[in-house]
Amino acid sequence: MAEKILVVGAILLDSRGKPDAGLAPGTSNPAQIRVTRGGTARNVAENLARLGAEVRLLSTVGDDLIGHRLLSQTAECGVDTDLVQIIEGENTGAYIAVLEEDGSLSVALDDVTVLRHITPGYLDRHRKLFREADMVMMDGSLTPDSMASVVRLCEKYDKPLCADPSSARLAFKLRPFLPQLHLVVPNEGEAAELCEVDFEGHDPEASLDLARCLVGKGVKNVVVTLANFGLDYATTSETGYIPATYSEMVDATGTGDAVTAAIMFGMVNGLSPIESIRLGAAAASLTVQTAETVVPDLSLDMLYDHLIV
Repeated sequence: MAEKILVVGAILLDSRGKPDAGLAPGTSNPAQIRVTRGGTARNVAENLARLGAEVRLLSTVGDDLIGHRLLSQTAECGVDTDLVQIIEGENTGAYIAVLEEDGSLSVALDDVTVLRHITPGYLDRHRKLFREADMVMMDGSLTPDSMASVVRLCEKYDKPLCADPSSARLAFKLRPFLPQLHLVVPNEGEAAELCEVDFEGHDPEASLDLARCLVGKGVKNVVVTLANFGLDYATTSETGYIPATYSEMVDATGTGDAVTAAIMFGMVNGLSPIESIRLGAAAASLTVQTAETVVPDLSLDMLYDHLIV
């Protein structure tokens, strides 16, 4: 029987623009523009479902065409969306990213107002899902009170809890709950925010120190994603770096979500933390090479084919 994983957080409409020849400020730039399904929690859930897990998603969308379409697309990928709230009069959440020419993020905007409806009461009404889950994941879109409810329910039913901050500006909300996290997967800026230090730019050595910092704050397993440079990791027993391996970087959007999902899938299936993290690195190398937020034909065999040993 497939392992049951509960995912709590954002479903968003993703819009991404990648310039054809660099970004010129203050004017329109010729670009490739794509609109696709997104949201950290939703992306993690789809990745997990494609890998073969039984995934349930708790989230909220507006009662609009976008929300209904996102729910339909997500369900078609194998995610159970039956308990996602559809709120009349609200707009479904959205994310707009402007990429650099190499596919890395330049700047992004998000509207997650509708996600305030993921309340402690909503979570408590579905506490049975926490009891039945083998593992739980939440993202940074939740309110602090709702995060506290997720933590409380995971502690009540003794379930390992994983988290993704979603953005550096949301990461602070996870700080009170670091000792309760089995896994956290921030990027470099988010990791600096969690550790309450300044982010000085890409530096693998500094990022490894941030991973160690988070373990020192109580997180059992930490993976700091380094965009197209691979990832640093720290557990309660070891630290390390896994380089990136890809032929072409197309779009980094969704890479961290793929890392989170692959690591969770490995852990819930009994792999060691390091083996699971290697699956996460393989998922990253696959995701940066596609313009899709989630690799459309993702499979466990594909991950093993791209393992770095």
